Amino acid sequence: MAHLTLELGYGPSTVFFTWVGFDEMDEVTGDGHAELLDDGSIEITFLYHNGDEAILKAKRDTSSTAC
Repeated sequence: MAHLTLELGYGPSTVFFTWVGFDEMDEVTGDGHAELLDDGSIEITFLYHNGDEAILKAKRDTSSTAC
């Protein structure tokens, strides 16, 4: 679990960010970016300053079923 504070910058299809937060009571920092891809999906990359990284990918469900 992490609590994050973000600083943002952006371009036409990309958001860049740096972050500071806490993970299990230890302060952690990093940066990353979120990119809207040509197929409509989004890819978010979190880079920790200690070398770890996490990549999240998501694509909208285009089902015609009403919510």
